[in-house]
Parts: sequence; C-alpha cells; structure tokens
Amino acid sequence: MKVVPYPLIYDHGWQIDFFALEALLTTRTRAIVVVHPNNPTGHFTKHDERLRLNQICADRQIAVITDEVFLDFSLSAKPPISWASNTETLTFTMSGLSKMCGLPQMKFAWLAVSGPKDLKTQALDRLEVIADTYLSMNAPVQHAIPKFLELRHEFQRQLISRVKGNLAELNRQLAKQKACSRLEIEGGWYAVLRVPATRTDEELALDLLAKKGVYVHPGHFYDVPTDGYLIVSLIAPEHEFAEGIRRLISIF
Repeated sequence: MKVVPYPLIYDHGWQIDFFALEALLTTRTRAIVVVHPNNPTGHFTKHDERLRLNQICADRQIAVITDEVFLDFSLSAKPPISWASNTETLTFTMSGLSKMCGLPQMKFAWLAVSGPKDLKTQALDRLEVIADTYLSMNAPVQHAIPKFLELRHEFQRQLISRVKGNLAELNRQLAKQKACSRLEIEGGWYAVLRVPATRTDEELALDLLAKKGVYVHPGHFYDVPTDGYLIVSLIAPEHEFAEGIRRLISIF
C-alpha cells in the first residue's frame, strides 16, 4: 500500500485542490482519505466538495475514508454533517474518544460504514473477519463508554469556550499590527498564522522557543509547501495564550 498526499488550497478559505487530486489518481487507487475537519486548517468538507468527491469515487469504484475526530469542535452555530450519512459511495467514517471526550488514554474508536447496499454488505463482511482476527477491546473501557459519552458534553462546552476566547484574543492582537495574520478556521483547535518569511519556519519556531519561550509548530510539520506559516494551539490557558501571542508578534 502506498499513501499519496493531495493538497488543500487557500483562497478566501480552505478548499480541496481537485485539479491536483484527480491528477494523482491511478487505476491502483483504492480510496480517497478526507479529514473532516482537517487538522490544522479547520476545513470542513463543503457540500459541493462532497458531491464532487462522490462523483470521482463512483466513476472509479473507489471508497471514501473519513477521519472525523474533530467533528464535534465546530466554531459555527450550524452543526457539520458527518460523512457517516453518505450513501452515494462506499464510505468509512472513523472517530473515537481521544478528541471527542478528551480521553486519549482510553483506547476506544469506531468505524461506521455507509454507501450503496451491495458495497456496504461486502465491506462489513470483510471487516468482520478483520475484527475477529484481533483482540477485542478491554472490558473496563467497554463498560465505561456510556459514562464517557455522557461526560463529553461538559468537556466540549469548556473546550469550545476556551478556543473561541483564545481566537477572539488572537484577532484582537493581530488587529493592532500588520506583520502577521491568520487564515480562516471553521473547526478544531488550531490556527494557522501567516508570518513574514524572513527565514525558514523551522528557524523561526526554534528562535521563538529559545528567545521567547513560545512553542509553535512550523508549517512544514503539516506539509505547508512554503515558508511563512506557523501553527498555534488554541487550547492553552487563556492568560498563557495571550502572553504567548504577544511574544510571538513582538519578534517581528
């Protein structure tokens, strides 16, 4: 198996680069992977993008594999639509407790299969064999699942409140200067900053850590093709985040 990446492009918001995606498809392609919302861009697959992906997959008889671990963390009042409801093409939708409940140590994840009935039936038969081949989930976690899922609502409320508060603080500080800006974000808990490309992102990130005590990710960690981009977490405690952004901006 070989994994081949395809790009997102930014033009007044993030979108799938379908020209590049279709150029990468071959007769050996078996699936297109979609991260919904993407990390760290926060890009949710739009309705038109979903229609086009379904058409591409239907024409080539390939599947869609979606990662929705950040689905519950939308920054919009309108809830996003899960790919688990997709019936147009064979679709495998993955999620789990790690992000949804803030419990990365509780190893519990799931995969929902949807799509045309015949393809779905074949896929479920094969998945059953795979599931029977490996050890089942540990019993304590299975018994705790109802409680974990019940508690997710308060965890998500607190986390989204912090993300929105930090995003507002980021906007406030960015509005006072002209060197840095941020790209649009729809969900998740990261922000992509556009910064002066006076050196590599790696050098800038190391400089911020050594001189300012600020930890960020350089854009190339996420395959951003050019310098001039940093990724910041929006889940840091509010006072630490505000001070970190102040120090980050001050380096330019």
